[in-house]
Amino acid sequence: MSPIVPGDRTQMSRLPAERRIEPMETIRLAAPQSVRDTGLRRGFLEELATKILFLYGELSLVELAERMCLSLVAVEEIFQFLRNEHLCEVKGMSWGSHRIVASSQGRTRAMELLALSQYAGPAPVPIETYSLRVRAQSVQQTVINPSNLLRAFQQIVIDEDIVSRIGAAVVSGTSLFLYGPSGTGKTSLTECLPAIFEDAVWIPHAVEVDNQVIAVYDPGIHRPVDKSFSDEFDKRWVLCHRPRVIAGGELSMEMLDLQFSTTSRLYTAPLQLKANNGVLVIDDFGRQRIRPEELLNRWMTPLDRRVDFLSLPGGRKFEVPFDVFVLFATNLDPSELIDEAFLRRIPYKIKLSYVTPQQFRRIFRNVTDALLLDYDDALVECLIGLITTVFKQPLRPCYARDIVQQVFWTAAFRQQELRLNEKIIESACRNYFLPNERS
Repeated sequence: MSPIVPGDRTQMSRLPAERRIEPMETIRLAAPQSVRDTGLRRGFLEELATKILFLYGELSLVELAERMCLSLVAVEEIFQFLRNEHLCEVKGMSWGSHRIVASSQGRTRAMELLALSQYAGPAPVPIETYSLRVRAQSVQQTVINPSNLLRAFQQIVIDEDIVSRIGAAVVSGTSLFLYGPSGTGKTSLTECLPAIFEDAVWIPHAVEVDNQVIAVYDPGIHRPVDKSFSDEFDKRWVLCHRPRVIAGGELSMEMLDLQFSTTSRLYTAPLQLKANNGVLVIDDFGRQRIRPEELLNRWMTPLDRRVDFLSLPGGRKFEVPFDVFVLFATNLDPSELIDEAFLRRIPYKIKLSYVTPQQFRRIFRNVTDALLLDYDDALVECLIGLITTVFKQPLRPCYARDIVQQVFWTAAFRQQELRLNEKIIESACRNYFLPNERS
């Protein structure tokens, strides 16, 4: 099959017209207008407000509402309790809103609460509400068509057949095993996957389970949509692009369970929970700190039933959705990593291999275009000859980028203008390939 190449108008014309997917903000998340509407215990919210007042000092009710991501109406209910219980003092008015501060009794109570949990952020959402929202915006319900993939993969050279198979795997929302020799583009593909999705999903700041707060929103993972919302929306949620979480050799079994900090007394969601409604990539599968069979046994039920089970102290287990498109990427032999029973649970297996000289030329052109360098056919033929004849290596997609990077770094060190010629390309190859790989 011919590869999809950036700017190929012939192939573009064969694709259906791009269909715009409506983002999830069309599903209104109305701000709770009372404590009852939050789905949380009144006492839980009162304790949260007490901690916030202690930590931030004097606040107006409007500012307290902003800290708690609740409506002013709900916060006024909480304020009445705090005042009746002498946990706060009114210091005055500001733009029609009371200004309050923690009383002596309130400060004492806050320190007791902070010793149990230092969470003092946006009010969480109940785990039941979170589960319903995840299922409503499931990754299995997204609309994907060929134009979405063409746009996502426009910077890489890839066979149409591979694109089609990846598209079907993404539409399934289940799992994909991507394997093949190192340097054949597996990482590049995984980095492009999030661009396939055009819609957005709601991510909560935190969820509540049995009065325990679990932080979910992670600024290092979740990318908010650049859009402002009125006060009518529930600010306990953040509208984000569908998440992508990548775990490599650092992955351990502990990272798949609730993370508890003994210092802050806070729980953090595991990787698969942060990846809900999006993509979870297990890169370099087989090279993790845990054995492959341990990881696969841990996820046998989630991959089958689309639910996971997490545990709180005391052994209390609770169910959460496992709405994740899981991508396993490895350069090892899949049959040596996992048994046939588990392989059957991964519906799609796609092998990436070496590229043809024609594809390598296109990849090299992409690299030179990105660096604003002139493309020279003779120079590329020289590089192909060096790789395949002198150094006896197959054509891996990564070689074009890696060799040009060698040239770039050498020019930077010598404070010279970046130029490509046969001599410097050959020098870069001799730096790049091991001596015992030469003929």
